Amino acid sequence: MASYAGEFSRKGPGLLLRDLLRDDPVPGIETIANAAPEILLLTDFDYDAGHAALQAFQDRIAARGLDLPYRFALRPNTGMTTGLDLDGDGRKGGPRDAQGFGYFAGQGGQAILSRWPLTLDVDLSTLLWRDVPDSLMAKADPGPELQRLSTSAHWSVFVQTPQGAVRVMTIGATPPVFDGPEDRNGRRNRDEVLLWVHHLDGRLGERPGGPAILLGNLNLDPQRGDGLREAAARVLAHPELQDPLPDRPTVQWDGPGEMRVTYVLPTRDWQVLGAGITPPEQDAGPHRLVWVDLAFPR
Repeated sequence: MASYAGEFSRKGPGLLLRDLLRDDPVPGIETIANAAPEILLLTDFDYDAGHAALQAFQDRIAARGLDLPYRFALRPNTGMTTGLDLDGDGRKGGPRDAQGFGYFAGQGGQAILSRWPLTLDVDLSTLLWRDVPDSLMAKADPGPELQRLSTSAHWSVFVQTPQGAVRVMTIGATPPVFDGPEDRNGRRNRDEVLLWVHHLDGRLGERPGGPAILLGNLNLDPQRGDGLREAAARVLAHPELQDPLPDRPTVQWDGPGEMRVTYVLPTRDWQVLGAGITPPEQDAGPHRLVWVDLAFPR
């Protein structure tokens, strides 16, 4: 089981597919091949409706000896137009005016690859920010009627393993920076990070059961950097979750330095056999791949 915020996004539609179809190396492929996960979440991967880029990506990692034949990806909120001036710059249609930041629809979405079949359990990506429990959306926010909480997506997906179904809960939250004193991104990041906590607590409907793993990019360190850090601390302290890699940094940024933003958090019924962080190869970006080996609950 692994989560990776590798840089598989480009600034125009079709550019990722172009790069994947070339014979040139694609930074990040080697990192994934070295980790060899059986289930992989990518939290910065461009979406296209025909999954052409995702198929090309599967072909590239298969050529490196890693066969993950099953995939799951829905259209993310990134780049989805709203028709509003959400960032207050006096113009509409910019990347910050979309449901989630994006220069085009689908930029920097999420994708799951797996050794076993995948089926959707719950998609919380359309949930409005104002409707989230304990929402920090400002009363004067420009988009209360249509602003979704999820920057990219919040999916609960079943992986149909030979031992039984495993529920995987994904997240790719907005960075809690790149705004002004109103701290819109910081407040939204906090509410995104806490959404699966509300789900586990039964505050969004029926309380889920069975073995599960919460994984993805919270874009939030519980101890360092900007953002409402207590949200990450609440996730790590949740009684149903265990943390196999406490205090291990997962990214090296220029300026802020090392921070922990990517997580793989299994529920406590799992036995953790091993866990680690795989550094990226050269030119693959600042993020490290986070992996956890698990024994299926008895």
